[in-house]
Amino acid sequence: MKLKGKVKFVSKDKTNFFEILKQRVDEYFAVNNISKHANSVMVIKTIAMMLIYFAPFAAIMIFQPPLWLSIILWLVMGLGLAGIGMSVMHDANHGAYSSNKSINYIVGQSLNLIGGYVDNWKMQHNILHHTYTNIVNMDEDINDRVVLRFSPHSEVKPFHKRQYVFAFGLYGFLTLYWAFLKDFIQFFQYKNNGVAAQSKHYTIVTLLKITMVKLFYFAIFLGIPIFLFNLPVWEVFLGFFVMHFFASLIVSTIFQLAHTVEGTTHPLPDEQGTIENSWAIHQLNTTCNFSRNNKILSWYLGGLNYQVEHHLFPRICHVHYPDIAHIVKSTAEEYGIPYLENGTFREALSSHIETLKRFGKLPDLNEVMG
Repeated sequence: MKLKGKVKFVSKDKTNFFEILKQRVDEYFAVNNISKHANSVMVIKTIAMMLIYFAPFAAIMIFQPPLWLSIILWLVMGLGLAGIGMSVMHDANHGAYSSNKSINYIVGQSLNLIGGYVDNWKMQHNILHHTYTNIVNMDEDINDRVVLRFSPHSEVKPFHKRQYVFAFGLYGFLTLYWAFLKDFIQFFQYKNNGVAAQSKHYTIVTLLKITMVKLFYFAIFLGIPIFLFNLPVWEVFLGFFVMHFFASLIVSTIFQLAHTVEGTTHPLPDEQGTIENSWAIHQLNTTCNFSRNNKILSWYLGGLNYQVEHHLFPRICHVHYPDIAHIVKSTAEEYGIPYLENGTFREALSSHIETLKRFGKLPDLNEVMG
């Protein structure tokens, strides 16, 4: 990853698209006297996701059901884990959950309850991904993953040809890697590339924080059932793996459906580090919605199927995205800017698979998109 700020957006064609769009969105909230932050629907969703996560865990320990039922309960916990990540901590750590910073901070700490570390997530997601979306070596979320290629500008290797076959199996390991190793590795990466502070004091304090957060997390979900409730070690570890694999499969797939699909671009900066586009239009070109009319899916995914609106307005709570999407779409069409979307989950998934196939066949660094 390159130094933060290495890439800048400079548009030769001056446009007031984003200024007009912001005015129209602001007007919508003002006219309807609606807060841009969480409402009762969001609060109920927060409680629901926490219950989906913790209620099965309590049942496993208290009732100690047979293995088959225990595994089902761990799977339900996986739904809750993914739901907290997509629908709760995500908004809070963007500052979108509440106008009160303390509430955002408290709710945002729910990330620590699902195996992550808040400060690293904010650097990776809020700063790098949201600023440099789909720009190779800047947006960490499209970096190649072991044997997976998510950019047309990285090196093609023979095994990439079949990545669309084994990708979803590997997607299931993301949150496990996150819980055990990623935050430590990521911390040193951010120090080396200048994204994080360089002082010795910062290094020591942050490493201690990460370590304490991880110990707290493992003490709850591994230590308590094993040492306090005397559940078999192998059964707890199996359930823990099942929970994370299921949650990771959900989160990884949903995220890829927003950026690694047909139609999105992967622009390269010039030698001066310039992307010849405005930041807002860049977000529209690199991001794709899906299943906007599926209310059940939209509720569970926390607005991640409204990624266009989220990338343009990350500080607006996702419960409002369905209501402002028509403003974003009509304004984009008015300015002749593509508004990318797949109508259904199946269409989005098919598009992602086709993109994985295409990236597996591209000659190394020879095809330039966007």
